[in-house]
Amino acid sequence: MKQALTILSAGLLALASAASAASDTDPLVEIEVLDGGLTARGTYMGALRLTLQEGWKTYWRSPGDAGIPPSFDWRGSRNIAALSVIWPTPEVTTTSGYQTIGYHDLLVLPIEITPEKPGQPIVLSGQMQLGLCKDVCVPSELSFDHQLNLQAGRNPAIAAAMANRPYSAQEAGVKSAKCKLSPTKYGLQVEAYISMPSAGGTEVAVIESGTPMAYGSATTTERRGGLLIATTEFLPLTKGSFALDRSKLRITVLGSRHAVDIRGCSAG
Repeated sequence: MKQALTILSAGLLALASAASAASDTDPLVEIEVLDGGLTARGTYMGALRLTLQEGWKTYWRSPGDAGIPPSFDWRGSRNIAALSVIWPTPEVTTTSGYQTIGYHDLLVLPIEITPEKPGQPIVLSGQMQLGLCKDVCVPSELSFDHQLNLQAGRNPAIAAAMANRPYSAQEAGVKSAKCKLSPTKYGLQVEAYISMPSAGGTEVAVIESGTPMAYGSATTTERRGGLLIATTEFLPLTKGSFALDRSKLRITVLGSRHAVDIRGCSAG
């Protein structure tokens, strides 16, 4: 993974200037904040809608073998006690031998917002950093600043994105998820053993560490009957050691029929 990211970074440095110049008059991506109204829990729904030029794609929160993971800066937002970004099911593609995970053409990213002061104005403001790819890959930063319409009704675009999110472990019939942790020369290996029905086709599993102190290499996935086995190695982002908490590991299984979001695993 490190080699893939190095190759991508070199390409970004070489191509970003030309792509940025082209995007001055015809943006590669545009961003809009959508209103989704009040939920039964007393929270509010909003969304970031990203419209990409035809053929362009961007990345999921875990981009795969090569890519730029999106990040957010919410500074400038007001009356927000907590917010949760809800990721729709992404697509798995292979480009130049690298497996990447993301979205093409259009992405609606729902956001559930808990206000500090219910009923008072809520402002969603900040920046989103992301990578964009077609024939070349370029970094991009998008700014947004929007006061939510607290009286808004149900938004069909947000509802569709919510319906396209991965199944929970319970919804997908996951019977158990066990993880074995083993030290490696440079980090920690995680082997996940998941008892679950097939998600369809060639399944791809992604294991996320749950800590900003480590990043994962490519995950290998294989199925043995009713058991899905996913293996990856986590390496430190900086010098020194790090710890993994099994309860914070997040395993996403992407199949041709549906995706599954598994939160945490037991010792195994």
